[in-house]
Amino acid sequence: MFGYVTICEPELKVKDLKKYRGYYCGLCRVLKEEYGFMGQMTLTYDMTFAIILLSSLYEDTADMEMHRCKVHPVKKQLMLRNEITSYAAAMNVLLAYYHLDDDWRDDRKISSFMAKSVIHGKVKKIIEQYPRQSEAIRTSMAELSACEKENSMDIDRTAGCFGRLMEELFLYRNDMWEKNLRKMGFFLGKFIYLMDAYEDLPEDLEKNRYNPLRKICGEPGYEDRIRQILCMMIAESTAEFERLPCLVDVDILRNILYDGVWNRYNKIQMKKSEDQKK
Repeated sequence: MFGYVTICEPELKVKDLKKYRGYYCGLCRVLKEEYGFMGQMTLTYDMTFAIILLSSLYEDTADMEMHRCKVHPVKKQLMLRNEITSYAAAMNVLLAYYHLDDDWRDDRKISSFMAKSVIHGKVKKIIEQYPRQSEAIRTSMAELSACEKENSMDIDRTAGCFGRLMEELFLYRNDMWEKNLRKMGFFLGKFIYLMDAYEDLPEDLEKNRYNPLRKICGEPGYEDRIRQILCMMIAESTAEFERLPCLVDVDILRNILYDGVWNRYNKIQMKKSEDQKK
């Protein structure tokens, strides 16, 4: 369900692309240092966005480091990290853990049980450190699971579950920006969930799996309706973003929110267009 909140690379300046990759690589390194290989496997673009957003909002300067890694063994890579990077790394691992736990409870996947067992000790410490976020993830995942078991076609309800999860992750501090960060995270979370459901729909229909869009996908004007809903969700999120006093890296943030989040949607439309021509 992650990987939608990323950059639109062709529209990004070279210096901003380098900095974005520095934040991404910094998160990857922190995940490895603090949570090992399994933690590193949870790396997502979405939490990279959260790091840049919160670092800009709270003017938390990132330390610059140069390191080699398994992906780039020859040339040292720029890595940017600060205390918010550690927060994002913890949230990455926490999300992965509850997702694995959900897979184990619902489908009894042995691989999920083994993976969550490996990181259980470290996750226990994260839960103690971030009880609010942990409870939000746990309850949201449980409600999403309930929606699936009920075969709920209530789009607002199912997307809202993930929206509430994201709003808690975006709330790094309880301060004057709480309302804006919550609303921004909530609508961005709904956008992510619906985009994921839209992308997965053909395969879900083929394999007879749950998808909240099953009921409306055959209705006239379905494509226009989905596009409209997605536009409304991201518009609400960006409206809250523009109310925040973010000045540093604002071009990267706007690139992601106005262009990057549509990368996968545009690829889906291109594929559909090619299939129609064939």
